[in-house]
Amino acid sequence: MPLDPRVLSRRHFLRGTAGSLGALALAELATAGAVSSGVARVEPPRRAKARRVIYLFQSGGPSQLETFDYKPVLNARNGEPLPDSVRQGQRLTGMSGNQSLLPLAGSQFRFAQHGCSRQWVSELFPRTAGVVDELCFVKSLHTEAINHDPAITFLCTGSEIAGRPSMGAWLSYGLGSPNRNLPAFVVLVTKKGADQPLYARLWGSGFLPSEHQGVQFLAGKEPVLYLANPDGVSATARRRQLDALGELAKAQHAREGDDEILARLAQAEMAFRMQTSVPEVTDLSDEPDEVFELYGADARTPGTYAANCLLARRLAERGVRFVQLFHPGWDHHGDLPASMRNLARETDQASAALIVDLKRRGLLDDTLVVWGGEFGRTNYSQGKLTSDNYGRDHHPRCFTAWLAGAGVNAGTSFGETDEFGYNIARDPVHVHDFHATLLHLLGVDHTALTFRYQGRDFRLTDVAGRVVHELLS
Repeated sequence: MPLDPRVLSRRHFLRGTAGSLGALALAELATAGAVSSGVARVEPPRRAKARRVIYLFQSGGPSQLETFDYKPVLNARNGEPLPDSVRQGQRLTGMSGNQSLLPLAGSQFRFAQHGCSRQWVSELFPRTAGVVDELCFVKSLHTEAINHDPAITFLCTGSEIAGRPSMGAWLSYGLGSPNRNLPAFVVLVTKKGADQPLYARLWGSGFLPSEHQGVQFLAGKEPVLYLANPDGVSATARRRQLDALGELAKAQHAREGDDEILARLAQAEMAFRMQTSVPEVTDLSDEPDEVFELYGADARTPGTYAANCLLARRLAERGVRFVQLFHPGWDHHGDLPASMRNLARETDQASAALIVDLKRRGLLDDTLVVWGGEFGRTNYSQGKLTSDNYGRDHHPRCFTAWLAGAGVNAGTSFGETDEFGYNIARDPVHVHDFHATLLHLLGVDHTALTFRYQGRDFRLTDVAGRVVHELLS
C-alpha cells in the first residue's frame, strides 16, 4: 500500500528518515545484515578485538583506596586534616561539606603486590589478586557527577541527564546480536536490599527503537516477566496470533510511517523465540560441580552475584552482545571496613572465576570484561574517624576500574593519582574516553555510531571522547 502523504506528518517524516542514519554511519565499518524496524544490523568489523562485553557494574561507588589504589601516605598521616593544597577548593557533597574537619583516613586493609606484573591489590580481593596478570587497571578515571543518580546515568548512557540510550542499547542498534533467539543486551541485577535504587532507564533504549533496550533476567521460575503463554494458549496459537499481528502492523506502518510499529513487532517475535531459549540458558543444572566450586557456593543460589556471573558466561557463549551485571551496596558513607568485607566476599571469587572460566573456554580472547562503579570515594573520613571505623564520601575526581580480555593490555596499570589519592597526577581518563575505548575494542568508531534525534546527531560519547590506546594490546 503506498504511503498517503496526507497522513505523513512532519514528526513521522523526521522519525522515518532519521532512524537509518546511525546505521549508514557504520556502513564503512561493517557489512550490512538483515534489516529490522528500519535499522541495519551489522556484523562487527574484522579488526574488532572484542565481539561481546560483560560489564560488572559495582553500583554505589566502590572505594579505590580499599581495593586497588594503594596509598600508604594516608596511613602515615591518618587523622590529619586534608591539606588545602590537595583539596584545591574542589566542591564537596552536602554530606561532608559542613564538617569542621576532614580527617585523612588510611585503609585498614593490607595491600600486597601480586602476579608477574606486581600489581597492588587489597587483602579483601585474594581471588582477583590471583588473576592480576589478566587485568588492565585504569586508576585515573574521572567524572563530573558527584551524586549517584547522575553519575550512574553518565556511566551507563554517556549523559548525566536521563533519557539517552544506554551502552548496551547503542551496541544492539549498531551491531545487533549473533544469536537471533536471545536479545543483544541482557541485564542481571543482584537480588539484595540496597540503599541506592537502580532504574530500568539505565538499560533503556532512550530515543533508539525500543527493541534495543536491555532485557532484564530475574531470579526464579520466570526469568523474563510475561514471557510464558497463559494457560490455554498453545505455541501454535501464539504463532498464529503473531502472524495476524504482523499483517496488521505492516499495514499500520504503511499508513503512518512510524518505525516504532515495526520495533514493537520485532520485540514480539523475539519474545516468542525466547520462550524456548531463555529457559535453556538460565537452567544451570547442566553445569558440573567443579564450575560451581569455581564461582563459589553462592553460584547455586539464583539471583546472587556469583550466579549472575556464571549466567553471564552462558549468555556470552550463546552470542549475547552485551551483558551488564549490577551489584548494588557499595555506598559506604559509614561503617566502611565491615561493609567492604561483606561486599568483597560477595564479589571477589565470582569476578575472578569469570575471568578463569572465560579463558579456559577460549572466550576471553574475544570477550571484554569490565569491573567498576560510577565514581570513587574521598581520602578523608565522612563523620567520625575512629581506630577501627570510618566512612568515605563520594569522589568524582579519581577512581579505579579494571578491564580484561579481548584487546586489553593485560598485566598493566594506567594512570596515577597523587600520593593522597585525591587528584589525578598522570594520564587522566574521562568517562567519554572510557566509552570511546570500549567501542574501539568492538571495532566501532565512537564518532560514527550516531542517531539523529530532534535535529541533532547523538552518540554515546556526546561531542567528546578519545581512544586511550595505552589500554590496548
